[in-house]
Amino acid sequence: MFIPLYDTNRLRHIRLQYVTIGLIVINAVVYLITSLGGENFTNAAVLGLGFIPSVVHDTAELDPRFVVIPESLSYFTYSFLHADIFHLGGNMLFLWVFGDNVEDALGHVRYLIFYLLCAIAGAAFQGLVGWDSQVPLIGASGAIAGVVVAYLILYPRVKVWVLAFARIPLRIPAFIPLVLWVLFQVVMFVAGGEDQISWACHIGGIIAGAVLVLVLRSRGVPLFAPADEDGAVTRPEQSPVSGPVTPEPPAATPRWGRGNTSSPD
Repeated sequence: MFIPLYDTNRLRHIRLQYVTIGLIVINAVVYLITSLGGENFTNAAVLGLGFIPSVVHDTAELDPRFVVIPESLSYFTYSFLHADIFHLGGNMLFLWVFGDNVEDALGHVRYLIFYLLCAIAGAAFQGLVGWDSQVPLIGASGAIAGVVVAYLILYPRVKVWVLAFARIPLRIPAFIPLVLWVLFQVVMFVAGGEDQISWACHIGGIIAGAVLVLVLRSRGVPLFAPADEDGAVTRPEQSPVSGPVTPEPPAATPRWGRGNTSSPD
């Protein structure tokens, strides 16, 4: 549908999005290790670290040769495995473009908790929908879906550059592509889209992200923040104009028929 390229949203509460960078590095390193280990090693990693609903729900038993962690840990370990470079690249691009500002709004520790909980919610919803499934779930899509919907709630009017239909560069408000993306996930889930994509995992991440961002965002961080003319977020308590601002003198007469000398918004 679209490929995110860049947003105009500045960091305001943190200096560096090192949790987002760290998550990208970990995902890339894990992919390199599993892919360089050969097909057998990759398959063993998917079975041992991927989320398999039937195994977690005790309706099937995993071959002891592939048991490397307690089954419950697969609720989030699956999110660090990827099928191929395109799977990895797509997820990490979304994380790079949108994750830094969500980290800025939540703070480093709460953002990491948020990310992992969204991954867990994605696996849990997939497990609920496919209770007896023996197909391993892998990929960061559940966590990324949570990040996307959190960005949508926090910064809907920030301008973002996207590549529409993988061909057309557009600079548009974030809510346009992100709302379309969320709706696409819902439609594909309801319609039972491509079997190779876990739409249920995406829905779980979306629901978790929408709830958790309300709970975990830092004090003073507004929802649906407005954007200035350049597309960057303007906080209500901050002026978008740089340099000293000279206050206007009080008006001689009340405005709008009330004893309030400030201009209406």
